[in-house]
This record gives sequence, structure tokens and C-alpha cells, in this order.
Amino acid sequence: MRAHEHSPRANATLEIERADAVLIGAGIASATLAMMLSELEPTWHIVVLERLRSPALESSHAWNNAGTGHSALCELNYTPIDAHGRVSINKAVAINEKFQVSRTWWAHLVESGTLNHPERFIRTVPHMSLVHGEENRRFLRARFDALRTHPLFSSLEYTEDPARLTEWAPLVMEGRGTGTSLSATHSLAGTDIDFGSLTRALLDASQKKGTSVHYGADVVDLRRMGNDWGVMASTGGTTRVVRAPFVFVGAGGAALPLLQRSGINEIRGYGGFPISGQWLRCTNPEIAARHEAKVYGKAAVGSPPMSVPHLDTRFIGGKRELMFGPYAGWSPKFLKSGSATDLFRSVRPSNALPMASVAPGNLDLIAYLASQVTQNFEDRLAALAEYFPNAQEKDWELLTAGQRVQVIAPLSRTRGTLQFGTELITSSDGSMSGLLGASPGASTATSIMLDLLKRAFPEHADRWEPKLRSMFPANDDAGENLARTSRILGLTEPHR
Repeated sequence: MRAHEHSPRANATLEIERADAVLIGAGIASATLAMMLSELEPTWHIVVLERLRSPALESSHAWNNAGTGHSALCELNYTPIDAHGRVSINKAVAINEKFQVSRTWWAHLVESGTLNHPERFIRTVPHMSLVHGEENRRFLRARFDALRTHPLFSSLEYTEDPARLTEWAPLVMEGRGTGTSLSATHSLAGTDIDFGSLTRALLDASQKKGTSVHYGADVVDLRRMGNDWGVMASTGGTTRVVRAPFVFVGAGGAALPLLQRSGINEIRGYGGFPISGQWLRCTNPEIAARHEAKVYGKAAVGSPPMSVPHLDTRFIGGKRELMFGPYAGWSPKFLKSGSATDLFRSVRPSNALPMASVAPGNLDLIAYLASQVTQNFEDRLAALAEYFPNAQEKDWELLTAGQRVQVIAPLSRTRGTLQFGTELITSSDGSMSGLLGASPGASTATSIMLDLLKRAFPEHADRWEPKLRSMFPANDDAGENLARTSRILGLTEPHR
């Protein structure tokens, strides 16, 4: 339902729209939720508001994220080791399980004909972990031994053999001295995901089911209007106000200031720390064609998890690419398209002390970011040479990656903690939710949205349960489910 009012003085148009749910931001999180709600409630009117000209231009854009279907097959930071040499796999298993939920959801949409051509957004790309030296070798071997008995990690292989390493990743081994001590694991269960393509496909499908998507709609205010929320967006000469009983803020780095503007108590004390990044992209197709893996190493001391170096095969817009990075940086912007005042405007009386308190405990991170910001192209090429010894400057260009805002969560009124990951904030009455943080949010967006449904719509739980069971069929055999979704999505079936 829409109404139009004209202001003669300003020659502006006010458009009022009624909806059942408003989703702010047209990235992977909102696209996933829009599709879910469209399936669960076909009669609901869902509105998506996006400030940019098209979807998935910020963190969901393929060149703004790693595209690694995060399943802990290669990410070493998900398996910490203690002082006694014991490797914990709990976080790795949890993240892999959440990624399997995403795969199950995508497979359901492909089977039902809602999504076509899954190869446009997901492909098999082997995942590798690569380490140097004896100490790291002991860690990698202990990690492999701890993971390999779990069905989701049964495809892992381990080697120290240079010939096997050359088979897995020839660019990594060419030009390397014979005295180098390398160890690696390799898994054919790994994937590369074009989250931009997936986001567009989900939004297109939800629009066919009745979802309205408005681009160029910059949300400027969120206010209570009786039992509804009023979401005010500026669109050129038009002010659009959408009234709805539920709002989801999936606006990436802009989520924090929007949730602050809403005034919900649950966001009090939260702050954000922005981190930017850059990639090296290979401009030589012949080199890109000779590498087929995501090769992850160990993060530098003090570096954030999203800065783990990796030499990656990507498929973006159907084209094979090769990239290396990321190189961390810093900007006060909360979005690539944001403002230099974003960080400063996010500081409120409720979060100033928690935000200030995290600095002393993260001096190594600050030093790391300072060292990254001062690097020149030769420094970046030297980092690449650790993974590709024969790399030449003429074959690479520097690209700017996405902007991430790490969560500073309050521990008390005066203390906070810097978190790496995502956090779902939901108001006590369930009428508003928002997603803060970064990686591995895209890969686990489906699990996050299922959690949101439980928190925000408990009154619908019993009625939605049969439909959710059909969308997410139960399967106690993790290996069998992995093989099933691989077949449906056209991926290589993992094996030992």
C-alpha cells in the first residue's frame, strides 16, 4: 500500500509504503533473509532498501571478500593450539557445520528451481594450508590428526613431499630452493563462492515472489510509529517512509550507526573498529590458469583473522582469476562508499569508554596495521613471493578490497572487547535485528538468518517448522549430506 504527498515549497515527494518486513542493505544477509521470508510467508510484503545503485556492491561484491566458502578446511586460525601442543577443533567444526547449512539451503533452492545455474556462484576449488618451518609443521600435522577423523574433514590430505606439493600447487613450488621446509594439507571439499552473483540471484528470485527492492534509497532515520517502525529513506527528490512491524539492518559497516539511530537498548555500549584491505590481482591469464587452489598460510602476529595471507583461485562473473592478499589497512570509513567521519560519528556516551578500553590490549594489532599501511608495491610483491617465488611485478595490479567494521562489544559500562566475527543484535521485543562484524558472515549467513527467525518471530515457530524441515532436511550423516549437496550444486564429491 502506497500513498504520495507533494510539498509545493520543496517540490519534493513523500511516498509512504506499508510492509510486513523492511530489510536495509542489499547484500548477502538481506538477500538470504528476503528469500527465506518469501518462502515461509508468500503473502508478506517485503521491502529491501539499498543506498547504492545495485545490489552487492560493498562486502558481498566478489572483489571485496575472499570468496572462500569458509569451512575451516584451510583457515588455521580456527584451530588454536595450546601450550601443551593440543589442537582444539571445536571452532573449526562449528564453522564447517554452519557452512553446510548454507549449502543445504542453496541445494534446496536449486532443486526447487528457484535458483538456476549454481556454477555461476559456487565451484569446487581445493583448499590448502601451507606452512614453513619445523614448529609450524608440528602444528599442521597435529591439526590434521585432530581433524581427519571428523566426517566433514575426511577429505583432508597431508604431505611434506615436494613432488606432491608441486602437483597440488605448481606455482608455489617453482623457483623455490631445495632447502625449504614446507608442509601442507589439501582438500577437494573446498569451494570458491561469488557472493555477488549469489546475492543477485537470491534477490531476483525473491522479487519474483513479490519482494520490492529500491535502489538509491539512503536510510536516514528509524523511528517508532505505534506498533511499527518507520524507516525513512532519501531517494533523490523523494522521501520514502516504509512502515513495518519488523526491520532487519543488514547494511554491513553501516549497521552500527543505523542501529544506534533506532535507539534500541541492545545496541548500547557497542562500537566498531574499521579495517580496510587490498588485493594483488594477477593480470596474466596464463599464470592464473596454472593455479587451482586456495592456499592459506599463517597470520602475522597481531594481525586480524581476515588478513591471513592466501593465494587464491577465484571465479568472478564466470571468469577465472588469481589473487593474493589481503594487505590490511586502516580508514575511518565504515563502508568503501562511506564517509571519513563514520568512525567519529559512531562514538556515543554509552560506547566511548568500552571503545577506548580496547586499545591497550590490541597494541600489536595497531602496530601491524601501521606496518601494512606504510608498505609499497615492492613490499607487497615480496610477501607474494613467499607463496609464488617466480612472481613478477608486471603480472599484478593492486585492488582495494572491502571495508570491515570489527565489533567492539561491551563487557561493562567502562570496558569492551574487540571481536573478530559476526554478532546478531535483536531488540527485546524482536521487532528489530541487525548484523554487526565481518568474516565468516557471508558463508554462514544462512545459519545467522535461521537464528534471527527464532529470535524475531517466535510466534511463527510452530507454523513454520514443517516448511523449514523441507528446506533443511535432517540428515545425521554429515558425510552423506556433504556428498548430496555436492551433487546438487555440481561440485566435486570429496573423497579420501
